[in-house]
Amino acid sequence: MPYGKYAGRKLADLPGHYLAWFAREGFPKGELGELLELMFTLDHNQLRGLLDPLRKHPSR
Repeated sequence: MPYGKYAGRKLADLPGHYLAWFAREGFPKGELGELLELMFTLDHNQLRGLLDPLRKHPSR
């Protein structure tokens, strides 16, 4: 996350309540907003596990 309370965290590590706040208030424009919306969808549908293979990769 490039700014705010969770600056420096990977988008995949943002807490669900923060993603839900964006869903209520509006996602930012551009690629960041699209990625946050995707993370919200994964979190809301309990699909965060789909990201586990990416977490195991040593360069990530």
